[in-house]
Amino acid sequence: MTDERKTALIIGAGIGGLSLAMRLQAAGFDTTIVEALDQAGGRATVRRQDGFVFDMGPTVLTVPHFIEELFALERDEPMLDAPDFPAEILPKTAHATELRIREGISGGPRTSEYVTIRPILPFYRIYFDDGTYFDYDGDPESTRRQIEAIEPDDLDGYERFHVDARAIFERGFLELGYTYFGDAWTMLKVAPDLFKLDAVRSLFSFTSRYFKSDKLRQVFSFETLLVGGNPLRVPAIYAMIHFVEKTWGIHFAMGGTGALVQGMTRKYQDLGGRIRYDASVDEILVEGRAARGVRLHTGEELRADLVVSNADYATTYMKLIDKKHRTWNPDWKVKMMRYSMSLVVIYFGFEKREGETLDLQHHNIILGPRYEELLTDIFDRKLLSDDFSQYLHIPTLTDPSLAPEGHHAAYTLIPVPHNGSGLDWSEIGEAFVDKVLTMLDEEGFIPGLRERIVTQSHITPDHFEGRMQSYLGNAFGVEPRLEHSAFFRPHNRSEDITNLYLVGASAQPGAGTPSVMMSAKMTARAIVEDHGLQVDKVDTPELRLGDVAAK
Repeated sequence: MTDERKTALIIGAGIGGLSLAMRLQAAGFDTTIVEALDQAGGRATVRRQDGFVFDMGPTVLTVPHFIEELFALERDEPMLDAPDFPAEILPKTAHATELRIREGISGGPRTSEYVTIRPILPFYRIYFDDGTYFDYDGDPESTRRQIEAIEPDDLDGYERFHVDARAIFERGFLELGYTYFGDAWTMLKVAPDLFKLDAVRSLFSFTSRYFKSDKLRQVFSFETLLVGGNPLRVPAIYAMIHFVEKTWGIHFAMGGTGALVQGMTRKYQDLGGRIRYDASVDEILVEGRAARGVRLHTGEELRADLVVSNADYATTYMKLIDKKHRTWNPDWKVKMMRYSMSLVVIYFGFEKREGETLDLQHHNIILGPRYEELLTDIFDRKLLSDDFSQYLHIPTLTDPSLAPEGHHAAYTLIPVPHNGSGLDWSEIGEAFVDKVLTMLDEEGFIPGLRERIVTQSHITPDHFEGRMQSYLGNAFGVEPRLEHSAFFRPHNRSEDITNLYLVGASAQPGAGTPSVMMSAKMTARAIVEDHGLQVDKVDTPELRLGDVAAK
């Protein structure tokens, strides 16, 4: 390592920004995060009200190894050359992962110094409109048994889906997951393999090849909605999510995702990093075609050797950088891209009833009467339909400390069009929230909910456009469509400006907690390469694809 410390400024303390800041501190930089809000987390901030603790954003954690990697970092030991998927992190089933954690390793030995992670089973309970449900837990026998109950003829289809989804997982995630597509040639080299795997057709079309049942087509395609993707439009490479979950399971940070953010912030500071809150950036300073620092809303200028934006892609280029500095990302190109849907999220605390056991799980997907048409309304027509689907999260089933004694904390998340729709949420928001809560009450998901609620609040697309500074109020950045994948997704290394980088949901590889952690590692590698720093090699066993569960 060189003795000279280069300096880095990171705009935004979201999970992607924090992950990158930790890696840069380990790589020998002196790093400062400037955060517009009064807390870290970005979309993963925390709302505290009336004794309840609500995660405002992501609640699903996968691939604990990614988290452990971050907490294992040490100053001047970036470990960027270590294998991304060492063989020992590939347990044969999700249940093996569960056992390993319950034996005392919370996402890894270093992670447990900062946060406690617990497995969640089932991963999701998926409710259909007829009142039946599917408990997805990654267990092959349980999965086959439930498929047979829904449509016996689809058992053979599941076996074929399983084989093909595994092949996509091995090639698309384990082998190519950390590939930075900074030039077209890198993408062209892998394109034949993706076509051979049929990974470029839409995920829903891909799933429909294997399942006759509409219910099962939904079960094996809905997950992309949790990263802002329309199952009708995302490429079938996202079938790998099935195997990501199956291999490492679904996890929850005790205390909520906010506790993970707090742990990451503490680790970053332990590495010597600094963070400034209430420090909104008005401009990225560019001199001689190179990023030299930022100007805060107060007028204060901060200088550094490089700048990284964890902000929204469109906001970064159109609001923070003068257009005279932009040739690769002019306004017309930024506006031409498709952006993810937005969300209405309702946070509510409610009283428990004596002797009552909620017929719900930690993670619940409640599907409406329409699937394909509803997705088209949200993503393409930009309509707020009479029907809706939702993700109902009840973390107090796992961690009662998030609510006062005798109460549950919950949130329900409803995909809606982003603000390109022209919908006026100040006019329609309250009525829509009332409609959703009434549905949960009257359809028996939480009987008597309206009279049991003791605290309630909500956010709409206006929250994402205003407080989160997200273009059109999108909730997940650039929409993960085929035409916005790989080389065609915003680049982590800016082509316009030297020493300017991107990290997070809009950058490669995409949105979702594991993806933004991957994005941080990809961006860190680009920065280390550009700035000529040496990184220490770590002797770690190489990945052997045969270690991945075949059953």
